[in-house]
Amino acid sequence: MTETSREDAGLPSAAIAALQKGNKIEAIKIVRVERNLGLKEAKDCVDDYVRRDPSLKRKMDEAQAEARKGFVFWFVVLLALGSAVYYFLAGK
Repeated sequence: MTETSREDAGLPSAAIAALQKGNKIEAIKIVRVERNLGLKEAKDCVDDYVRRDPSLKRKMDEAQAEARKGFVFWFVVLLALGSAVYYFLAGK
């Protein structure tokens, strides 16, 4: 761990909010900007914070699972629409 991350183990509130929504990348970006860290240092800082807070890890996993469900739903809808369009255009 770097000296900066040892000084302040907490994360900015915006980064924590991003993590609670399941957006780890956004949290890393926020930490990089607010603490003026490199990518690896910011990622390590976020990973350490998540590792120390099991409830946050669980919340992140739930948010990511929900996002995957939404993605699968829209993918199936678009696939069905594409198939319908192809069927009607190829049939004529």
